[in-house]
Amino acid sequence: MTELAIFEILRGAFWTAALMALPILAVTLVLGFAIGLLQALTSIQEMTLTFVPKIMAVVVVFFLTLGYMTQLCLDFFNNSVLPIIAG
Repeated sequence: MTELAIFEILRGAFWTAALMALPILAVTLVLGFAIGLLQALTSIQEMTLTFVPKIMAVVVVFFLTLGYMTQLCLDFFNNSVLPIIAG
């Protein structure tokens, strides 16, 4: 296995990890911005107001995108890892 092949596998792994994290991070970013704006407009400074909705949103988005994440992992495994094992 050459260095180029190793770097291609690492690039694919990082890209797969980024695509898997994207839905959860995007929802958390948008929800955090919306809650922060709501807190700034209403002067409510309750810490659980930011924490609980984000956790609930992360859990919901995780379960909604579980099939997508599984498919990404399988595609990466089939395209990158299996050819290495097969030789």
